[in-house]
Amino acid sequence: MRIAIVGATGLVGSTMLQVLEERNFPVTELYPVASSKSVGQTVVFKGKEYSVLSYQDAIAKRPQIALFSAGGSVSLELAPLFAKAGCKVIDNSSAWRMDTTKKLIVPEVNGAALTPDDFIIANPNCSTIQMVMVLQPLHLKYGIRRVVVSTYQSVTGTGQKAVAELMQQRQTATAPQVYPHPIDLNILPHIDVFQDNGYTKEEMKMVLETNKIMGDDAIKVTATTVRVPVTGGHSESVNIEFLNEFTEQEVRDVLAQSPGVKVIDNPAKNEYPMPLYATGKDDVFVGRIRRDYSQEKTMNCWIVADNLRKGAATNAVQIAAYLVDKGWHIA
Repeated sequence: MRIAIVGATGLVGSTMLQVLEERNFPVTELYPVASSKSVGQTVVFKGKEYSVLSYQDAIAKRPQIALFSAGGSVSLELAPLFAKAGCKVIDNSSAWRMDTTKKLIVPEVNGAALTPDDFIIANPNCSTIQMVMVLQPLHLKYGIRRVVVSTYQSVTGTGQKAVAELMQQRQTATAPQVYPHPIDLNILPHIDVFQDNGYTKEEMKMVLETNKIMGDDAIKVTATTVRVPVTGGHSESVNIEFLNEFTEQEVRDVLAQSPGVKVIDNPAKNEYPMPLYATGKDDVFVGRIRRDYSQEKTMNCWIVADNLRKGAATNAVQIAAYLVDKGWHIA
């Protein structure tokens, strides 16, 4: 089992290594890949040091699966080269997500869409992943007409420099460089670049990716994405309008039986999902389940997950495990 990690020195890449180790993924050869300035550095996997390789050297070793987390431009350039060498690529960037020839996969939701012929597989946006994990079982039960989501996203979604900037601003007043404004003691209603329609790219990702993953363009989605001074875990306030009537307890029961979803919903004891609780865990947590009394067949809920794990690394490793279970990683 020859595995390459492209972007191995970044936050998501290092989390991929951690998840592979925790899940005892059957790695026999590991090829960490990073930019030219990082070649020769080392990463640790299962107590052993591995030297970071160039992408050319990694491809020459013919990995069977490559987990990518190195940005969209790198993925557009390198994923086809790995795929041409017979390697299954699971890409965490936005490069391939809306490509009509590529699958956009959350294994618990649409893993069955994968085939042996899929050589470049897209990992969805972190915020989309945790939301569709909750939406899909409810859609199957009640049918979803419309979703309104506001996110509260961790600085880890931007990367190591953003985490360092938050911590520096927490210690002393420093000028923002990663974000356009200070992030400590502040929130920014601005993730990714603004589009011509007034929404950010992140907001449009949530709209378009949700429809693609769930295979239903009739579901209407609108999003506001917000960066908050938190270092682990994304949170979402989600309003869901159904086609059919529901009860709150029935919703809790449906979600409690859904793989990868944990219900934490006991307001009397102040029990609800929080990023502090979700950090380091692979599940998607949901709570504050309550009826929206402003209109019929509508509910509110609160969804939290570790964006580096289920929102990125864990989901990618789960896709890889699906390929291995099917034997599709063997050229």
